[in-house]
Amino acid sequence: MERGEVWCDGTWIMYNESSTAIELIPFSARSHLDPALLEPVEYRKSGLSLNHIIGCPLDCSYCVRHLFHNFEMKQPRLLMTDDEAVDHLVNHKFFQRNLTPLQLFNRATDPFLPAVRSHTFAVAENLDRRGLQNHLLIITRFRVTKEDCERLNRLRNLKITLLFTCSGITDKRIEPIDGTIAAESLKLAFTYAQSYRTIFYLRPLVSGLNDSDEHLLRAVELSRHAHATVFTGLFYRNEIRAFYETSGIPEPFDGTARRKIMPRELEARIIDAFKHAGRLGILFRKTSCGVAFVHSLPDYNGHFGIREICDICPMEQVERCRRVWNKPSQDRVAELISKLDVEAVSDIDDRAIHTDGLDEAHRYYIQHSLGYQVHDRKYPHKFQRHGRADIGWES
Repeated sequence: MERGEVWCDGTWIMYNESSTAIELIPFSARSHLDPALLEPVEYRKSGLSLNHIIGCPLDCSYCVRHLFHNFEMKQPRLLMTDDEAVDHLVNHKFFQRNLTPLQLFNRATDPFLPAVRSHTFAVAENLDRRGLQNHLLIITRFRVTKEDCERLNRLRNLKITLLFTCSGITDKRIEPIDGTIAAESLKLAFTYAQSYRTIFYLRPLVSGLNDSDEHLLRAVELSRHAHATVFTGLFYRNEIRAFYETSGIPEPFDGTARRKIMPRELEARIIDAFKHAGRLGILFRKTSCGVAFVHSLPDYNGHFGIREICDICPMEQVERCRRVWNKPSQDRVAELISKLDVEAVSDIDDRAIHTDGLDEAHRYYIQHSLGYQVHDRKYPHKFQRHGRADIGWES
């Protein structure tokens, strides 16, 4: 990846790691982009996500950029300046100081690409100067240096978590980037971590592709170079399936799904492989659970209500979550819904708040406000599936 050709906006261009300049996308060109890409802030389950840079040359076949129809945009480009983006984020209607978890560049580029790296630090340092103590999740599969670690260690207020995506997939049609880059970056970042924390993001796991005994042994060993490990399956939508078909990549499943696919048998094999890994092989099913644990905090998504999620968590983490987890009153939920100025119906049980009429962003706002799960009745969370697709659980 140090130097090569990538396809960008209808032409082949040279890309190299010394490239640092990013241009603003001209307003005349923005009409050709998916409108969702033009909104730099999106509320996702693990946080309010800031994405004011679009474009990535890494070409991971399963990338969510397929859903925004901009997979061919290889050269990172700006929607606005970093200062404008931060202002946009902290003034967003869903932003809550010191509470709302934040994510950076996790939808349309990689935060440690050479051209993006300086913007990653500009945003993080701007947020930190404001005295914000929110979580900030930075997900990457690219090269992190010792200098990057030292710069992150100078941040004093934000709760920084670096999540390194390492799948073990070696098929270049699926992951063109050398997987050792993220693995070595994880080891280095773990070594120098002081004020930030690291997570080994074992994803996407796909049966028959990267789940052999050898793959799992390597994953367990790599987990010893992280503060925690989070595993998850493949996000496989129709747009991604279409790319697989046109690219001649074997389909991993017979069908697509709204949620990530993690078959029952595969989950059991992952958990069994880590069971004997000891203290340094700490494993979580959910990103927020792992992030909370490495900062010695309770889960901000309130997964404690779904008790079967917690059966692999360290006991001290279960206790942290138990101490703060409280079933909210109907009046409190109604108050939050009213504050959002939306029409919705809800009921509450000992696992979650169940709603009709709230989109994902509004549900996540309430979820993070209360530390209690909020589910849409149209998409029920079935027992032991942990909000995953039905594929692989039919029996």
